[in-house]
Amino acid sequence: MEKTDNRKKQLTPELLEESKKLKSIFESKKKDLKISQGSIADFMGINQSSVSHYLNGLNPLNANAAAKFAKILQVDINEFSPRLAKEVNNLVSITVNNQPNTIEISTYNENDPVENDEVVIPIFKDVQLSAGCGRVAISELQASSTIRFKKNILIKQGVSFNYAICVTVSGNSMEPFIQDGALVGIDTANTNIVDGKIYAVVIENDLARVKQLYRLPNNRVRLRSFNRDEYEDEDYSLEDIRVVGKVFWSSVLWD
Repeated sequence: MEKTDNRKKQLTPELLEESKKLKSIFESKKKDLKISQGSIADFMGINQSSVSHYLNGLNPLNANAAAKFAKILQVDINEFSPRLAKEVNNLVSITVNNQPNTIEISTYNENDPVENDEVVIPIFKDVQLSAGCGRVAISELQASSTIRFKKNILIKQGVSFNYAICVTVSGNSMEPFIQDGALVGIDTANTNIVDGKIYAVVIENDLARVKQLYRLPNNRVRLRSFNRDEYEDEDYSLEDIRVVGKVFWSSVLWD
C-alpha cells in the first residue's frame, strides 16, 4: 500500500488560492497555446510532477516559478498572485520611468566620439561572478571593451559612474532576473548593504558571487538567490566577505 508523506506542511488558504487561480488559467489557455504540463516542465527546467504540485497546491509558488508560469501562459503574475507580483517588482530594483529592468544605453560604433550626455563604462569579459555553485576568482585584468549609458539615467539611479564596471554572470541561481551569461553593471562605490538589494561580493578566498544580501544579528550576512528551489541561503560572518559593489543593471535576453 502506498505510504502518505504526512511531513509536508499544508499550504495556507492564500497559497492554495494562488495555485487554484494558476491552474484555472492553465486549463483555460492550454489548448490555444498548445501547451501541457510536460511542455511547461521543459520550459522551466523541472520535472512534470513539480509542475503538477504547483498547480494543485502541494508546493507553494515562489517568485521564480511565478515569473516562468506567467511568461509561458502569457499573463501577468498579478492575475494569480498579487503577493508574488509585488515581490517580483521589489526584486527588479532597477526602474526607469516605471519600466522594470530597463535602462537606456547608447548605440554606437567603437570609434564614435563620446557625447557629453554619455558615460563609458568598462567591460571585463574575462571576469565572471558566480550565480550558481561554481566559484570564479576575480582577477585584476584590463577592460576588454566598453558600454555607454546615458549619464542622466545613472545619476537618477544614484550610480557613481566613475566607479562603475560591467562583468559577466555565470550560473542560474539568480534567474529569471539575472540569466546565465548576462552582463551586469556594478557600482563599486556603493558597498553599504541594504537588505534585499543585489551585490557582487567576494567570499573568503577571493570567491566571487552575485546575490541578494541581508544583514543578520551578530555581525553576519545572508546571501540569497532568486532561484531558491535549487539554491539555499548562505550565511557568513561580515569579516569573511568583501562587498565589491551594488548591481545597478543587468542585460536580459529571453529565448
